[in-house]
Amino acid sequence: MQHVLIAGGTGLIGTRLSEMLVAAGHRVSHLSRRAQPSGTYPTYQWDVERGTIDDAALEDADVVINLAGAGIADKPWTPARKQLIIDSRVNSTRLLREAIQRATHKPKLYLSGSAVGFYGSRGDELLKEDSPAGEGFLSQSCAAWELAAREVAATGIRTVALRIGIVLSTRGGALEKMLLPLRFFLGVYFGNGRQWYSWIHIEDLCRMFIHAVENEHLQGTYNAVAPHPASNKSLVQALAAAFGRPALILPAPAFAMRLAMGEMAAVVLDSTKVSSQKITSTGFRCEYPTLLHAVNDLLTRHA
Repeated sequence: MQHVLIAGGTGLIGTRLSEMLVAAGHRVSHLSRRAQPSGTYPTYQWDVERGTIDDAALEDADVVINLAGAGIADKPWTPARKQLIIDSRVNSTRLLREAIQRATHKPKLYLSGSAVGFYGSRGDELLKEDSPAGEGFLSQSCAAWELAAREVAATGIRTVALRIGIVLSTRGGALEKMLLPLRFFLGVYFGNGRQWYSWIHIEDLCRMFIHAVENEHLQGTYNAVAPHPASNKSLVQALAAAFGRPALILPAPAFAMRLAMGEMAAVVLDSTKVSSQKITSTGFRCEYPTLLHAVNDLLTRHA
């Protein structure tokens, strides 16, 4: 059993990851703005904006997982919002690094989130971990987050960064929003629908985090995606098929998305075809490797 401390433990990923870590026999605690010592997961106080953290959180933590950060698509990308997205990730990482350096019992692993947005929009190019960063704000924010994580690695602690694809879950994120039109017999894809989406079932993503926790040979950066990327249009078609009702599949033109969303339209219009070969080579296998299998499971279990 290991003690895993999670920053961002109440979000979509953190909530399910906490449950699965406990089921796997680990002990979990959280970092939050409000301390809750007697909560389901003992919660220690930190405040990234003020740069404060309860050092007791790290007293016996074996693993620190950082999922904290302002939502990428929650609000329009004003200059202030873009700065907050970067600062929330970089400053949380540096605050954890400083706490780790002060700790008498140092964790054995620092596990950081990142995103496939690191690569930017690259058409049909198959992207691997050694592919360079792309252009645009998504790439800039991911690169800044990973650079901060490398500062943690420089302290000598084993560090792993997972570049997470589109997380499929009916409890939040992109999939939940894409299901809404289907309730009205409509499926909507973006632009020409041919852009690549690199996705992962939330259960497989959490299993990948646990794989990194339990296998000491993992170090560095890994793409956290299923082995079969899908086009945006095929994702919508798979959702319609799994939903079990007829749907009219219609495009939302790229120019309309850019008018409505501005620069943030990159979230749905960028094409990012990402390889899972590196994580697979460590012995990890997705339980939901194909899109239809993943979507059917999610809609059946409401996971």
